[in-house]
Amino acid sequence: METINKLKENVEIILPQNGLEEKLELAKKENRKLIIKLGFDPTAPDLHLGHAVVLKKLKEFQDLGHQIVILVGNFTARIGDPTGKNKSRKPLSLEEVQHNAETYINQLSKVIDVDKVKIVFNSEWLDKLSFTEVIQILSKVTVAQLMHRNDFNKRFTENTPIAMHELVYPILQGFDSVEIKADIEMGGTDQLFNCTMGRKLQETFEMSPQIVMCMPLLKGLDGKEKMSKSLHNIIGITDEPNEMFGKTMSIPDSLIEEFLQLTTDFSLREKEAIKNKLASGENPMEIKKLIAKNIITQYHSSNQAEEAEEYFASQFQSKKLEEKEFKSVFIKDFQHKENTISLINLCVHLKKGLSKSALRRLIESGAVQIDSVKNKEVYAEIVIKDGMKVKIGKRAFYELKE
Repeated sequence: METINKLKENVEIILPQNGLEEKLELAKKENRKLIIKLGFDPTAPDLHLGHAVVLKKLKEFQDLGHQIVILVGNFTARIGDPTGKNKSRKPLSLEEVQHNAETYINQLSKVIDVDKVKIVFNSEWLDKLSFTEVIQILSKVTVAQLMHRNDFNKRFTENTPIAMHELVYPILQGFDSVEIKADIEMGGTDQLFNCTMGRKLQETFEMSPQIVMCMPLLKGLDGKEKMSKSLHNIIGITDEPNEMFGKTMSIPDSLIEEFLQLTTDFSLREKEAIKNKLASGENPMEIKKLIAKNIITQYHSSNQAEEAEEYFASQFQSKKLEEKEFKSVFIKDFQHKENTISLINLCVHLKKGLSKSALRRLIESGAVQIDSVKNKEVYAEIVIKDGMKVKIGKRAFYELKE
């Protein structure tokens, strides 16, 4: 019972409700490992703490000796999938898919033992299907069943176009479960429909249907939308310790309990103790520090967590500008005419990784300073000089050098 309770911790949806107990009992009876499936389309190569919510649950199954199967949707990524945002996702090239898949797989080792994971690519079977076989698979699903997917239903009601390949996508994902004979499929709650399609197709192929376990979607740094690279609100699991610490400290207080529950590996007793501290009025910043250090310890080390806390204290809690650590940038390394450059172009060069539109918003909000003076003019001409200090946002400090 203790094992089952642990496996159910943080899981938002289990379908059917008693399915986990039945699958574990079946595995024991048949003396075999359960096949636990996690599928992903390599549309973006960077893993973040939102992905890790599911990965850590996979690790629990792996530690119990079950077989984790990571299914790379290199076929489905090339046709484009429904985004859930009233439009289809742009298909990727074969090269993009391959690069993203390799990056993703390398990052998995941050959470799970990749040496014990089976990695498969759905092109292995989907590329081989004849058109007749494809039609036979499609015939097992009705349009009415597909319209139960919320975004399809919404787009249909609003007369927003739905391409045929989008309707086929969840059926192909379901067929993946048939091919690998999955016992359990994991995903976020946004994958519930696609995962239940696997159950449907397995039943039509006279197989024991997989159960579905959906994890909650971790909110991003904005405290509103789910963590997503496209929304620039993520903490990447490969982020540097100082960046991880600073980002965690920036979360709104309303997210503290969610981050405590979903991103840390504190014991249940430790989590309850921290919640009690928060409820009794302890400064939320101190709680965030505990969470930040725990996250860094998981993906880096405890020593780096301590160093990141010290860096944060000196860099962001100190009021004195002279105590900040400025990153040196050589003037010769970027283009400028007659020793001047527009403020937006200066920011683009210094703060790599942020889009031009995001930097424009920072400038207009007064979050950019040149030698401690705010400048809200996006295209202001800045005279470049040795020793100039530039602050972009809350955590980026630069000093220009000849």
